[in-house]
Amino acid sequence: MDLHRTKISFFITFFLVLSLNAQKFSVASPNANIDVGLEITNKSCLTINFKGKKIIDEICIDVKTSDERNFGLNPKVLSTNSITVKENIKLDIPNKDKVIESEFNLLTVKFDQENELIIRVFDDGVAYRFLDNNPKSKNIIDEKMDLFLNDGTLTYFPWEESMYSHNERLYNLTKVSSLNQGDFCSLPVMFKINDVKVLFSEASLYNYPGMFLEKKSENMLTTKFPKYVLETKPAIFDPTIGDQIQIGAEDESDRTQQIVEEGDYIAKIDGKKEFPWRVFIVSDDDRTFVESNLVTQLSESSKLEDTSWIKPGKVAWDWWNANNVYGVDFKAGINQETYKYYIDFASENNIEYILLDEGWTKSTTQIYEANPDIQIKELIEYASSKNVGVFLWVLWKPLDNDMDGLLKLYSSWGAAGVKVDFMKRNDQYMVTSYEKIAEVAAKYKILVNFHGAFKPSGIERRWPNVLTYEGVMGNEQNKWKVSNFPFSNNIYPVDPEHNLTIPFIRMAAGPMDYTPGAMTNVNRFDYKWSPADVSPPGFNALGQPLNTEDNMHAINTRPMVTGTRAHQVAMYTVFESPLQMMCDSPTLYKKEQETVDFITQIPTVWDETVVLEAAVSDYIVLARRSGENWYLGAMTDWEPRDFDINLSFLNKNTNYSVQIFKDGINADRNAMDYKLDQKTMSSTTPLRIQMSSGGGFSAIFTKN
Repeated sequence: MDLHRTKISFFITFFLVLSLNAQKFSVASPNANIDVGLEITNKSCLTINFKGKKIIDEICIDVKTSDERNFGLNPKVLSTNSITVKENIKLDIPNKDKVIESEFNLLTVKFDQENELIIRVFDDGVAYRFLDNNPKSKNIIDEKMDLFLNDGTLTYFPWEESMYSHNERLYNLTKVSSLNQGDFCSLPVMFKINDVKVLFSEASLYNYPGMFLEKKSENMLTTKFPKYVLETKPAIFDPTIGDQIQIGAEDESDRTQQIVEEGDYIAKIDGKKEFPWRVFIVSDDDRTFVESNLVTQLSESSKLEDTSWIKPGKVAWDWWNANNVYGVDFKAGINQETYKYYIDFASENNIEYILLDEGWTKSTTQIYEANPDIQIKELIEYASSKNVGVFLWVLWKPLDNDMDGLLKLYSSWGAAGVKVDFMKRNDQYMVTSYEKIAEVAAKYKILVNFHGAFKPSGIERRWPNVLTYEGVMGNEQNKWKVSNFPFSNNIYPVDPEHNLTIPFIRMAAGPMDYTPGAMTNVNRFDYKWSPADVSPPGFNALGQPLNTEDNMHAINTRPMVTGTRAHQVAMYTVFESPLQMMCDSPTLYKKEQETVDFITQIPTVWDETVVLEAAVSDYIVLARRSGENWYLGAMTDWEPRDFDINLSFLNKNTNYSVQIFKDGINADRNAMDYKLDQKTMSSTTPLRIQMSSGGGFSAIFTKN
């Protein structure tokens, strides 16, 4: 990574109010839109103002350690320092921008208990962290961030029932004051204060537990952390409820754990410690939340000197389509012939990888050899001869037991990467395990995809062989009915509304393995009432018409999705993931070759990103550059939308050959209807985008 940094001293406002025994500081963003106040009395509290208006009343912060220190309570300021920093960050595996031009104003406050508070203010947000300079070992009893929000604040709240979670959530819009005391969420989470939105997450999460937020009082949320895990044991597995705990069943789960003993602290620290950054992205323009690189900017740079072996790309994936190939002369399933079929399909379409998901090993715990129907070394050699890499699925528990031995073995077979699944925790041990997996995998030049995972928080920048994370409610949830998510009465919640929410919230944290590419596309309902109808139908709480035919059905072995074909195709440009799945059956793709030919032209990493139109939960239009070519993706929720787009992002005085994949004229009746167009366009050519309900639009601009 190439990092060029310039430091410039600047004047920071400092007030000393003796009568109140308070010290007040203020630091603004370079463009002066964001202003952060710090007031130190018997506690340490921040406020955030945007364009002259207070958007967060108060953020009171503290860290409590086992050596009887409280970083934020009754602190004594020893000194302060302030600078402006300008830096260019060059990324090896860029999600949205290869070079990030970063500028921020920084305030460092040193306290008398060998600790510091660091505040950075960027044009698009705010971050703070504590530093502990005490070299002795200690436990972190707790870290507090009491977030006092303005009256009337709304939140897109990803409810969690337990901190033992896959973190695959819906983002339901509700008033903070309407949350029940004790309701809590995973990160990232978004707040809406009038016309300003604030997204909160964390960065530089290393050797420390991940944070949750919990409702405490009317408009106040506070931090919630998993305790330090002292002992676990396998949970009891009940096949009727998958991997959940059910006491009294006969078999132990191969993947779900019971935490049977915890410490009275959240982390053990061996010496000095830089705590994670607490990150607030702030804007009155929804485009900011897609364009922002703050989590990346605030995470540590790569530990790898050579990243030339790390190759992003697409993956022909087996599990979503249940290895359901047909029209062949062999019995489809988890076997040698089926995977050779996947390899041949990938090779014919320049798809970089295939993934062998659950079932390829002798058992889910006997992971050192393949099942009897697969000759794994021969299969990987066959894939290599076709210029296709192979990813291998593995459960976290057995991998954690023998990390070096197992990854060394898979590397000796020639495997390109691993998909690590069913972590479901983000206590300190688990966070550290992620990084150990990444480090050992890098040692053997193995790529990593974390599933059953928490959101990206910095490990992926430190170890760029970590290409993607799940931690998102994605296409897999269409394989079954979903009925257990708070504040949702939609049994098929992964719909265009959800798909237009996650780019602004979950994706702001980093890459997300949503697994797009479904070929069986349906409209949610066949019938939509219009004013010309005599008797309109009733509507449910989501505004969907009742007593109409429901097209969507959960079919595990032949899944489908709501939204149009063009909606799914646009995800390859809109959704960020350096490792991007093609989730459907190769047999279906062969029948839909036009769609495959378009998708496989779209890169998975980007040199530059420009968001053109955006509104959370409603629509997005963005353009991304790779080399000299540009790729445009647009998606809408259930509302049909039209946009007239200015193509000024293209090079001037240059003609481009443009391929367009858009909703067909009958996509509102049949979601699989699409149309391909070819045009010649330039930066001055107007582009008209028309999207059906649940629709999408994609364009590939190739420089002539």
